[in-house]
Amino acid sequence: MQLFNLLPSEALKIVLVLFLSFLVGLEREERKANGQYSFGGVRTFPLIGLIGFSIALVASAQLMLLAVGFVVVAGFLLLSYWHKLAAEKPGGVTTEMSGLATFLVGALICYDHFWVATALAVASLLLLDLKVALENLATSVAPGEILTFAKFLLLSVVVLPTLPNQEFGPFHVNPFKTWLVVVAISAISYGSYVLQKATKGQGGIVLAALLGGAYSSTVTTVVMAKRAKRENHPHLFSAGILIACGMMYLRLTALLALFNRQLLAVLIVPFLVLAVAALIIGWLWSRRADESTEEVKREYEPRNPLELLTAFMFAGLFLVMLIVTQLAVTYLGKGGVDILAAIMGVSDVDPFIMGLTQAAGKLTPVNVAAGAILIAAASNNVAKGIYAYSLADRKTGRMGLLFLLGLAAAGLIPLIWLL
Repeated sequence: MQLFNLLPSEALKIVLVLFLSFLVGLEREERKANGQYSFGGVRTFPLIGLIGFSIALVASAQLMLLAVGFVVVAGFLLLSYWHKLAAEKPGGVTTEMSGLATFLVGALICYDHFWVATALAVASLLLLDLKVALENLATSVAPGEILTFAKFLLLSVVVLPTLPNQEFGPFHVNPFKTWLVVVAISAISYGSYVLQKATKGQGGIVLAALLGGAYSSTVTTVVMAKRAKRENHPHLFSAGILIACGMMYLRLTALLALFNRQLLAVLIVPFLVLAVAALIIGWLWSRRADESTEEVKREYEPRNPLELLTAFMFAGLFLVMLIVTQLAVTYLGKGGVDILAAIMGVSDVDPFIMGLTQAAGKLTPVNVAAGAILIAAASNNVAKGIYAYSLADRKTGRMGLLFLLGLAAAGLIPLIWLL
């Protein structure tokens, strides 16, 4: 420790420059060992780092001198790239860019930006070393998926921060929280969508039910019911429908955790019990033998959940549900809210439930909102049971309907404690 105190601070900086740039050079030496032309190695890259450090030290606050040094080093690297093009087939410019990054590492350390310099060196190492993996990823990702991710960034990073985080009007509409709901719903659906794409061709109906239930339990129920009609696996498909609907409760738990901790405290135990029970019973039921022994694989490919028009429509529907819920509480009381919950459960419950998360504890008593959420979820399960019965073969349809009616009835039991 005393030795470090005796050394000048510049000496420690030089050691760090040498260490980080040596690592980059060492990685480039591995490329040379494979018989490929590569500019520099364990000597050249440390020298580039030292040049960057030295010029930054001499330049001090005069960034123009540092810029001139950067251009000179870039000129030498350009000559290396020209030689590479003349000597072999057209190659990449990755090594030359890593040389410029190493120059900047030295300059950043001189200016005491140790964390940034280390992060830059480590990122360079990862990008260089993971060449094959990254190129394989680039070829495996469809162009449409990049656009999908860009839409998610637009919704969350670009649009959300521009909205005012304050309430307007008699219905206390908050634009920021409204769009935050859209982002949260989209994030959960998009996460499930990515997992389904990443596991394409893997797993069976149970995995499809788990991922599909997080995406949309209603859509998954409809898809599985239609497929069950042409397959002879009633136990497997009815179990998949139950598992997908059990995942709905986990999805709702995650949304409540994000938007209303009071509602979460009331509903987390019944929601988790319902989800776990549905998943366990569904898995056990899927293990029962069917007449057909042929393996059933996943077929359904989910739609992109991040359509901008869909996001704006959801935001509009959410605002309508927020206003309608507040009017029901004001003029119809608890009975009106419960009736509205039962009606909304037949369609998409997300806008209604998310509207309750904004009103609960403020305009709506927490117990009233929690009861309405339970009713909406139960009503939605009944509707999905009817879908399963109508779209699947008779045996799968009856099993699916009975399972979902049982899940709906179990979901109403907590109302006893909320009265």
